[in-house]
Amino acid sequence: MAKAVVASIDDNRLTTRIKHWPQRTKDFYNDVRTEMKKVTTPTIKEVQATTSVVIVTVFLFGIYFWVVDGTINRLLEPVFRYFGQH
Repeated sequence: MAKAVVASIDDNRLTTRIKHWPQRTKDFYNDVRTEMKKVTTPTIKEVQATTSVVIVTVFLFGIYFWVVDGTINRLLEPVFRYFGQH
């Protein structure tokens, strides 16, 4: 008996979802259209500024990781050389 009730509830949920699918799809596309009206294209100055920030940041991180990698290499090289001989 309980299984029949659960199956009936599941069927009702599925049919309800199927019935409301066109309206939910329409609502979704209306929401997308509303949000897309809020989107603005950046100006050339904004694009140049953010591009410059990205290039400088990548350069600085590159230097940072180069220094860290070199430091770790100098610290571990004697350890590897020691264990490589034994």
